Formats: sequence, structure tokens, C-alpha cells
Amino acid sequence: MDFIRNHFNAISPISTETWLEIAPLFQKRELPKHHYFVKEHIKATEIGFLEKGCVRAFFTNKAAKEYNKQFFVAPSLIGAYTSLLTGKINKIPQQAITDCTLWVVSFKALEKKYSKYHDLERLGRKIAEYYFLEKEEKELEMALKDATERYLIFREKFPDLEQKIPQYHIASYLGISATQLSRLRNKLSKSIK
Repeated sequence: MDFIRNHFNAISPISTETWLEIAPLFQKRELPKHHYFVKEHIKATEIGFLEKGCVRAFFTNKAAKEYNKQFFVAPSLIGAYTSLLTGKINKIPQQAITDCTLWVVSFKALEKKYSKYHDLERLGRKIAEYYFLEKEEKELEMALKDATERYLIFREKFPDLEQKIPQYHIASYLGISATQLSRLRNKLSKSIK
């Protein structure tokens, strides 16, 4: 589990004492492809450290069309943060799009340690800040960039993902149709030659 501690330390250092206190709270879990880490219409209770694999966060509109909001690629933290923080039901499910290995912890159990371990509380704040900034960046990309620019940003941000997941997931994330994505990819491949 040193890889989890190293990941945390890269965000905001935690002491050995803090790590020894929280490490036993994490439980290893396999999440097969297509299975959910957290479903819609339930209250989230856990966060997970994604050791292997990819998870998508998505929402479904009234016409039953899915939109991929975010991809989480290992190593990464996952969880329905709005539900965890507010105690309300989750509106954005998270589903494995590859076979995944996770280390799962109760959010409440971790949160209870904040008052005693201020480095852990600081880590939680830094993670929340990171996800806020990432959310704002994605919103700006969707509003201000064209499909080609968004696709190139996707490829830079997730360099190996395109070969691992279905193209319709990528198209949904980019806010375009699968046909548009295919045309865009063909156009870009011709311009490289």
C-alpha cells in the first residue's frame, strides 16, 4: 500500500503517524468492468483509491442519453464527493469501464481522523481543491474549445485510454457523436501524413 501513501504525499505530505492510523482503514476490492463503484439514487459512503483500471463518472438525461462527465484513470481517487459531503443521494454514478482494483475506505471513518491529524485534513482540502480546479477546466474546455481542440486535450490528458475503452465513451466525454469523433480522427490522421 505504499503506492497510496506516495500518491497522498505527492498531493500533500502526511506523517508516518497519520499513515499508520489510516492505512488499516483501506480494504482491497476488485471492481469488474461494467460494475458500479457508486450508483445513482443512493447516498455515497466510500471513497476509493484506484490502483488499476479506469472508471467513468456520468449522468443520464431525461431521454436516457448518457454523458460522460469525467474519467478516473489509475492512480486516482474516486468517489461521489457531492453526495459524501452533503449526505444527499448521488446523481452521478461511477462505473468501471475496464477491470479495476481499488482500495476502499469509509469516508466518515477517514473524516473522523481530521481533528486529530491536521496533515490528513490538509490532504482532504488539497484533493477537494484539485477536483474543483479540474471541474472548472473541463467546463471551460466544453464552452470555449472546438471538438478538435477538446479531442487533442483528451489525448494529452489520457494518453493510453483511447486504446482501452470504446470510442462512444470518448465521444460522449467530448460532447460529440461517435460519427463526429470518427471523422475528426480521420481528418487528424490525414493531416499527420
